[in-house]
This record gives sequence, C-alpha cells and structure tokens, in this order.
Amino acid sequence: MSEEMREELQENETARTEPVETMADYEDHIDDANPWNRVAEYMEQKTVLPVKVEGIVNGGVIAMVEGLRGFVPASKLSLSYIEDLETYLLKDIEVQVIEADQANNRLVLSAREILKEKEKKAREEQIANLKVGTVLTGKVETLQNYGAFVKLENGLSGLVHVSQISQKRVKLPADVLKVGDEVRVKVIGIKDGKVSLSMKALEEPKEEPVEKVVLPKAEDIGTSLGDLFKNLKL
Repeated sequence: MSEEMREELQENETARTEPVETMADYEDHIDDANPWNRVAEYMEQKTVLPVKVEGIVNGGVIAMVEGLRGFVPASKLSLSYIEDLETYLLKDIEVQVIEADQANNRLVLSAREILKEKEKKAREEQIANLKVGTVLTGKVETLQNYGAFVKLENGLSGLVHVSQISQKRVKLPADVLKVGDEVRVKVIGIKDGKVSLSMKALEEPKEEPVEKVVLPKAEDIGTSLGDLFKNLKL
C-alpha cells in the first residue's frame, strides 16, 4: 500500500470518529446565547440574582440582568414604603425574575420575595431563642376586641389576650390601653410561631381583705345565757 493510500485511509478514519455538528446542535448554541432564555430559566428556578441599581425611573428602579434592562417596581423593592427611590441608586440588591416577556421586551424583577424569606427566617430564629418567662418591654401596635398586639423590644410581636391585661376585669382592651402605650409584658406561651404575652402576670397580687372576727369572752357568754333564761318560767 502506497503512502498516499495510507494517508487517505487515516483521514477517512479520523472523519468517522470526530463528532459531526448538526443543525440541531447549532440551534442549541443559538438558544444558549439568547439572554431571554437564561432569564426565563432564572424565573423558573427562582434564582437569586445579585444586581446593582443603575437607574431610577417613574415607579421603580432599573437593574441589568444578562445584558437585559430589568425593571424593579417600587412595591417590589422593599417590605415597606420607600420615601425616596434615589437612595437606592448604585445600591447592590438581590432580586428574582418574576416576568420575562421577550416579545414585549419586558423583564420585571423583584426583591420583595427574598426580603420576606429573610425576615421569616430571622423571626423563626428569634422565636427559637425566646424563653417562656422572659420579661420584655414593648409598645402597643394594634387593639382588637380580643386583645392587644404588642411590638417587643427585640422586634417580635405578641398578643396580650384581654384576659391577660389586668387582674381587674377588662371588657375591651381599648378601655385601658391605646396604640403607642409602652408596656411591660411576660412571655407566657410560644406555639406555632405565635407569642402569647401577659401584663397581668407582672402585677402585684391583690391582697384579699381580712375580716376580723371578735370572739366573746367566757364571762360574756355566761352573762348572755343568764339573760336568756332569767325570764323563762318552767
């Protein structure tokens, strides 16, 4: 076999062993390169994305994801009302994709769900470290017919049931409390993530009035009996 034939056979063998890229493979590469496909995957998997706020617009802020312009509505930026959106400019935040619409070039992001989850975990950790019997101070947040919700100094909230407000009978919490009042409370129960509080448990126990009983002297008893029988005719 000539040298030329051997080289030709070797080239044919190499061609058979090398992978051949098909049109489907080419289309997959195109799909992978499409940033909208990646953000759609982020949305499906609820991926947490670190981004920087790069602009302030009416009703929200702008952040870039995979080179795409994403919009974070003000209502999805925090757990509370934001007075001035400008304070978020160039701030690093974490977001999730909640809407990816390539046809309308609309990418919506949200930080709220992440913040809620962090707040929930922080609360669970605080409750796990809270002990029954602990005495804390707090402020009355809201009043209901069945009790008062108190915001504690550690950030947690708990309920003082109307029966736990005072040793005296309280018909309605609003009769003795108002929103904003500072109160001292004792933790009397923790169940299913709910904290039960008592103000009554910190009150001094009421002393029942003691009635004085004066016993008559022996001679007084005798005199009294004599008085009973002296006019008695047998």
